[in-house]
Amino acid sequence: MPGKHQHFQEPEVGCCGKYFLFGFNIVFWVLGALFLAIGLWAWGEKGVLSNISALTDLGGLDPVWLFVVVGGVMSVLGFAGCIGALRENTFLLKFFSVFLGLIFFLELATGILAFVFKDWIRDQLNLFINNNVKAYRDDIDLQNLIDFAQEYWSCCGARGPNDWNLNIYFNCTDLNPSRERCGVPFSCCVRDPAEDVLNTQCGYDVRLKLELEQQGSIHTKGCVGQFEKWLQDNLIIVAGVFVGIALLQIFGICLAQNLDQT
Repeated sequence: MPGKHQHFQEPEVGCCGKYFLFGFNIVFWVLGALFLAIGLWAWGEKGVLSNISALTDLGGLDPVWLFVVVGGVMSVLGFAGCIGALRENTFLLKFFSVFLGLIFFLELATGILAFVFKDWIRDQLNLFINNNVKAYRDDIDLQNLIDFAQEYWSCCGARGPNDWNLNIYFNCTDLNPSRERCGVPFSCCVRDPAEDVLNTQCGYDVRLKLELEQQGSIHTKGCVGQFEKWLQDNLIIVAGVFVGIALLQIFGICLAQNLDQT
């Protein structure tokens, strides 16, 4: 009788794990497909799908890449976990657990390297932001992303407003015919709470003023410093999110391995 009882318990546990893994991954799969569809739709609207070379022409980051890459990874993982659990396919379950484990260790290694090489990461972040500042007018999605970041963190440029000299429309050279010469984007401006209509010209000619005069109309702190301050202020929340994601990944790996062995 004890042998029969033990034989009954194993399938019950496996069945619960099977459908839990299936349900978890079908949500993951649908979300990934949605992200991927949004990314491809955005590229279609910008004409990238009909001109693939446009992907390399942009000097900065195309935010649509985030949707495509994240959506693609989520779709592949979701498909492997969902079908692998439902059909009890050993190959798909192993692929799911190995792929998820690889992502987990990449995240862990990135976190450790970012902590150890903080100064190098800061320099790379400055370089990355300045490259995107140069391409600010080249892509509407990149422009919206930069404007959002500068408004959210109350900053301007990587190190400060003068980083906008790197952009051909905002630089202060005498040969620059743009009306935005010696200015900054509106997202650098200090917003007036009483202002109902957004003044998109508030940054015009602002860098012709002295630095003390600039402080009353635009944010003079760089986005790298403000981002570091935001991380320090929200360290517990950020760490909690990363730990939660890591636990979900470990749980998914263990569950897939358990089903693979039943």
